[in-house]
Amino acid sequence: MTRTLPTCAAALLLLAPLLVLAEEEPKNVVVLDEVVIQNPRVDSIDTTVGASGPTKADLAARQATTGDATQLLQGVPGVTIGGAGGISSLPAIHGMSDDRLRVQVDGTDLVAACPNHMNSPLSYADPSRVESVTVYSGITPVSVGGDSIGGSIQVKSRAPDFATSTDPLLFRALVGSYYRSNGTGLGYNLGATLAGEWVSLTIGQSDSRSENLKAGGNFKAATPGSEGGDPIPANVVGSSAYYGTIRRTLGLALRVPGHVLQVEAGQQTVGFEGFPNQRMDMTGNDNWQVSMRYTGTFSWGDLEARLSYQDTKHEMNMGPDRYSYGTGMPMDSEAKTRGASVKANVFLSDKHLLRVGAEGQYHTLYDFWPPVGGTMGPTTFWNVDFGQRLRLDAYAEWEARWSDAWLTQVGLRSDTVMTDAGPVQGYDDALPAWGVDAAAFNASQRRRTDSNWDLSALLRYTPDATQTYEGGYARKSRSPNLYQRYPWSTNAMAALMNNLVGDGNGYIGLIGLTPEVAHTVSATGDWHDAARTRWGVKATAYYTYVKDYIDARRCDFGQCSPGNVTATNAFVLLQYANQAARLYGMDLSGRLLLAQGDSWGSLTTSLGLGFVRGDNLTTGDGLYAVMPVNALLSVVYQLGTWTTTAELLGVASKSHVSQVRNEIPTGAYGVLNLRSSYEWKFLRLDVAIENLLDSLYSNPLGGAYVGQGPSMSTTGIPWGVAVPGAARSFNLALNFHY
Repeated sequence: MTRTLPTCAAALLLLAPLLVLAEEEPKNVVVLDEVVIQNPRVDSIDTTVGASGPTKADLAARQATTGDATQLLQGVPGVTIGGAGGISSLPAIHGMSDDRLRVQVDGTDLVAACPNHMNSPLSYADPSRVESVTVYSGITPVSVGGDSIGGSIQVKSRAPDFATSTDPLLFRALVGSYYRSNGTGLGYNLGATLAGEWVSLTIGQSDSRSENLKAGGNFKAATPGSEGGDPIPANVVGSSAYYGTIRRTLGLALRVPGHVLQVEAGQQTVGFEGFPNQRMDMTGNDNWQVSMRYTGTFSWGDLEARLSYQDTKHEMNMGPDRYSYGTGMPMDSEAKTRGASVKANVFLSDKHLLRVGAEGQYHTLYDFWPPVGGTMGPTTFWNVDFGQRLRLDAYAEWEARWSDAWLTQVGLRSDTVMTDAGPVQGYDDALPAWGVDAAAFNASQRRRTDSNWDLSALLRYTPDATQTYEGGYARKSRSPNLYQRYPWSTNAMAALMNNLVGDGNGYIGLIGLTPEVAHTVSATGDWHDAARTRWGVKATAYYTYVKDYIDARRCDFGQCSPGNVTATNAFVLLQYANQAARLYGMDLSGRLLLAQGDSWGSLTTSLGLGFVRGDNLTTGDGLYAVMPVNALLSVVYQLGTWTTTAELLGVASKSHVSQVRNEIPTGAYGVLNLRSSYEWKFLRLDVAIENLLDSLYSNPLGGAYVGQGPSMSTTGIPWGVAVPGAARSFNLALNFHY
């Protein structure tokens, strides 16, 4: 069945008949209070000590015109965003990203199933459904960490709504659409809830698409993209288009007093998503998720249990902006992830709380490349065959509120991670190019068991209503993922297809990798007025030492050429390796109410400043993809339900780079954004101009530009071009909610 994406005009036509309902009087707030009393949402099962996140206003403004949930994290202290596909940006916390972070979507740990991690966990989250985002960037409690060393991100959708005894039938609806001029981006979202006192049914769907983005100027030559095709203009970012990114959800919730059972099914299909910093594009992704969650309140505390299942079928090949030489190079992966968890809050007294929990996850992966003829045949290439990763965790965490001023939190967690993979084969093992490496891999001991443990200890002191101080220590550990241990071929073409970081290089796995162990100390001071409405300043300093940090070394064995070791201005082949690293820095944020009047509104300014430095202590090199000094200055004017924001992002030049990867330095830049929104009873209008001055710049975390031309070659694409940021874009969004 062919699906089409409605334009903004079509969405307006859909909204028009419903606007008649806007004359209905709003519900009495007393009814809302009754809902809270009758349907406790058991949010106390989670901890917010050491947490941060976007405000409700910032969240609403950013989710109005994006199909990428990672963009909702912009402006959160300590968080930076790296480039990838249009709906698959990767967040970083204090210089660490991807699997070094624990990312949960509605409480479920999703797993990327791609040698380029194109289907990252947040790519499955529908931004229009997100109700809250919580980020743990400092001392991460063991109850929200696990198998990660860089922090945790929790994205949650709206909790299920139920009717009340006085109003026994509840109906909610949401219809929205947006337009972005750069890339002619379009998106829509639909949602509805029908609920009684004890049953709630929710459905939703969203879609988004975009053509190739434009940069703020010419950043490369106007060279051909696809073989024999028209040249791609010098200011166009090849392989940045995407379409057919449909997300569907269906949820059912049942409740009795004090207990809620939720079942949710979700599907995401991607027709095409280009990746300008990878040598392949996503030509299909079909992901199914099913989860079941129980929450209950008892006299002794709270209990939550969860089961989850994820099934992913993923396809990559050459998109329209790349050379395929008539054959292409199909690469497929299939993965299944099963998860289970149970956790409880046990109220030992009115001052002491014990959190305990156990979790399990079993992930299986098949990564295979069908034959296409020539040297890529006659058999299927198995990059990872029956890869397995089993994780079993248990934790206990004690939180004590000794007085109104003093709080302590101490936790211990045990993680056991077991990985394995089956024997592999190349396209033709009769040829040394494939057979030698495959034979060596198959003869190796591939099963590994890691026994890891985490510790967190935090102290909070609140002497009065205007200041808070926090300090603590954490020991965190993470085992390698399947794509760091098991890719085996030193053939240049095969290695280039394995790349988790978007630097244009090729990677070879190392079965013997040991887990990363991070030791972090952090201190935070938070000063503000008693009501937290007029001013506030918050500063966090941190230092992390990582033993057995998984970095990379130049490949000097197998089919790797001697010149690969010494190259300084070319793409190279690398092998993962354990080394030592350190990261340290500071987050500074502040806000100030400049003026306020009953008749003309309020004017507020805020500033966020971030600094982090990452060093490889083994080699003296810089760590890859670490953001230089950056600052975000915002001025917000608000009058009733009208809000206007001017936002200036400034980023320093990046010269401390990963030389082993030939990471591309980037220059300093500034980007000015303007946003405005207005809300009626049931309608919200958002308008924005991003990159108002049409600046040409390169995102320091955007990676190397390999989005057009002969991307299967280490030498066919010019080295030294970074992926640029997007040019000026005029954005418009309209959302109706009832």
